[in-house]
Amino acid sequence: MNFAVGLKPLLAEARSMESLEKQLICPICLEMFTKPVVILPCQHNLCRKCANDVFQASNPLWQSRGSGAGPSGGRFRCPSCRHEVVLDRHGVYGLQRNLLVENIIDIYKQESARPLHAKAEQHLMCEEHEDERINIYCLRCEAPTCSLCKVFGAHKDCEVAPLPAVYQRQKVGYPQGLGGWARWGGFPARSQRCSAPQSELSDGIAMLVAGNDRIQAIITQMEEICRTIEENGRRQKQHVGLRFDSLCSILEERKKELLQSVTREQETKVQRVRGLIRQYGDHLEASSKLVETAIQAMEEPQMAVYLQHSKELLKKITDMSKVSMSSRPEPGYESMDHFSINVDHVAEMLRTIDFQPEVLGEDDGDGPTDSSEGVGDEENLEAPEAAEDVGQRQKPLSSPHGQH
Repeated sequence: MNFAVGLKPLLAEARSMESLEKQLICPICLEMFTKPVVILPCQHNLCRKCANDVFQASNPLWQSRGSGAGPSGGRFRCPSCRHEVVLDRHGVYGLQRNLLVENIIDIYKQESARPLHAKAEQHLMCEEHEDERINIYCLRCEAPTCSLCKVFGAHKDCEVAPLPAVYQRQKVGYPQGLGGWARWGGFPARSQRCSAPQSELSDGIAMLVAGNDRIQAIITQMEEICRTIEENGRRQKQHVGLRFDSLCSILEERKKELLQSVTREQETKVQRVRGLIRQYGDHLEASSKLVETAIQAMEEPQMAVYLQHSKELLKKITDMSKVSMSSRPEPGYESMDHFSINVDHVAEMLRTIDFQPEVLGEDDGDGPTDSSEGVGDEENLEAPEAAEDVGQRQKPLSSPHGQH
């Protein structure tokens, strides 16, 4: 049933009370008038205390009545309309009290103190019978209605019950209304509930509260899982980084060893060739000097002197020509191609590095942490020996000049 007609008077009353409250506000303190209320000659109202404060501020030399001295009166302007108010020797105490406003304030405060649901019950009227109050509940249609609707209207064939009885039954289990639920933080204990039978609404609220508790527990658990995932992910990323740093250090060490091997052979070959160069250089220098000496001997004009030295020169030339100069690097001696390496299969192996599959039955609950630990143990090429084995396997794949 539509209760719009029954609620219209209640809404109208609420708006009227709000409008009335605005008319009862003092323009000085901006609060509701405090008794006694005085009425100014311009018909505006003020609290006596506020009027006295304004008067004292406008007449600082004025003394209160009974002092026997000072000016006989004073004046100030109305804060609402700026009308000048002239007072006699009694000051604001000579202004007339507005008893009507005071009585209205009392009535307003009494009406404001009344419970909202009591006002609603008084004004909730039937839509079809505007003069009839809603006082019964149709059990078949599950809707409040009035007596005339039961006798003559749409609910004449329905089973009904008194509205207060249904109201009490549906509120069973509510500890002092909905606020009690908030104070207890959920469904009340069995000893705290009313002794009446459980109502459908109370049971429904209990189910929702219990369901909310379960959902909140699940949310808390999943938030904890998120924190654990983030922590495990951070730890595993650090672990993977360390493993790859270890691989890089092994590669760097093996690179250093292989470069040292190339350097040693390079220095050995260069040293040998430079030794041959020195040997050939010494022979060339000695031969050149012998040629110069022989030329000088041939220019000797005295036959006896020439013959005396020619025999010795011939012997030196013969010995010099017999010196063997066959020592030289063999063909291809300068080649370093035998130090070539093939890392294709190693690169392919590195590309296949992956996380180790989790072994069933060995998971201790730490999830990704355990699986990554396994990967680290498998991938840890612990020794330069492993790298050396790789290097030894690479040698047969090198240049046809021979492997080193």
